Amino acid sequence: MSNSTKIINDPVYGLISINSSLCFELIQHRYFQRLRHITQLGLTYVVYPGATHSRFQHSIGAMFLMQKAIETLQNKGVVISRMEEEAVLAAILLHDIGHTAFSHALEYFFVPNCSHEDFSMLIIESLNRQLGGRLDLTIAILTDSYERHFFHQLVSSQLDVDRLDYLNRDSFYTGVAEGVIGSERIIQMLNVHSNSLVAESKAVYSIEKFIISRRLMYWQVYLHKTVHVAEQMLISVLSRVRYLYSLGVEVFLTPSLSFFFSTQRQISDFELCGNLEHYMDITDHSIWFCIQRWQEHEDKVLSELSRRLYQRNLFKIEVSEQAFEEAYLSQIAERVRNCLHISVADSQYFVFHGEMVNRAYNAKMESILIMDKQGLVRPLEDLSDHLNHRTLSETVSKYFLCYPKDIL
Repeated sequence: MSNSTKIINDPVYGLISINSSLCFELIQHRYFQRLRHITQLGLTYVVYPGATHSRFQHSIGAMFLMQKAIETLQNKGVVISRMEEEAVLAAILLHDIGHTAFSHALEYFFVPNCSHEDFSMLIIESLNRQLGGRLDLTIAILTDSYERHFFHQLVSSQLDVDRLDYLNRDSFYTGVAEGVIGSERIIQMLNVHSNSLVAESKAVYSIEKFIISRRLMYWQVYLHKTVHVAEQMLISVLSRVRYLYSLGVEVFLTPSLSFFFSTQRQISDFELCGNLEHYMDITDHSIWFCIQRWQEHEDKVLSELSRRLYQRNLFKIEVSEQAFEEAYLSQIAERVRNCLHISVADSQYFVFHGEMVNRAYNAKMESILIMDKQGLVRPLEDLSDHLNHRTLSETVSKYFLCYPKDIL
């Protein structure tokens, strides 16, 4: 990187400066550039057409907010070295680098029991080897093994710059105004007390709005019922491919997708960089390309599912406060089998149910700390007017049932 500052024009924040040579190298790396091809909100654009923004954009935006947070803390007398600043900026840049195609929609599909955070760490460790150990401190911050705990909290906590960016950004691209939060004011109110991140008491109402906005965005965007059924259909398509592949049926696949469908993979399969490349090659585009081809496959189940998803002929979804009774589930499954003329085994791809969970603030996790003018620190839930309410501080579950509209 030359001595000149690199500039990115972001639609949410305007001009973002990249002053760190390490951050610029990371952004230019093909692992990070891959995030341009991973949508931030999975299949949310089937409901909100503008929600086509990427994990790349979110990561750059989160880096910008981290710059603002570091500047705020330094102005309040918190000593932060240049090495620490660069490391925490790299940490927030890379925090989502392990997401697979369609982000959370396929979180555990390719490698069960392995989250995107697990893959992020594998990728960061690979980058660290390539960079000769320049990410050692970044890894320590991400794993919370660095002695200055507040750096980890800035990256991952109940009031981190990750959440501050994605709420505003997702609101911007979906047009859902409820997600707009005062991230600038919250950042200006941040401080450090006893090695922990705190917010000054003047920020309490802004933080309450932040938590309320997160709750609303979950029901209106992240857990929107139509988005949910589209993502469940995507899983159903890929599950059918996995089944056909296991039987030796010829199915068009990219080489990297073949790697995953050839056997049940574990996290240990990706310790070598060569295998990690298969994971890095999977993007939204590569899967959509396959789905387009699968519309003409000879297997009736695969072609029907692919055609419905590709052409947005989505299943109906019922949402209930209570779990669906087994008798009702059996009745729906039977009607689907009769309507589509499919077997009991094949009906599982057309009828599925489960649970959606929404928790905006988790009282069991590390609390958001509020510091008053006298320096007394208390958890947010002891001060907030709203956090004792069930709709904010406790888990709210809803149950869903999806099936083709044809049977109606």
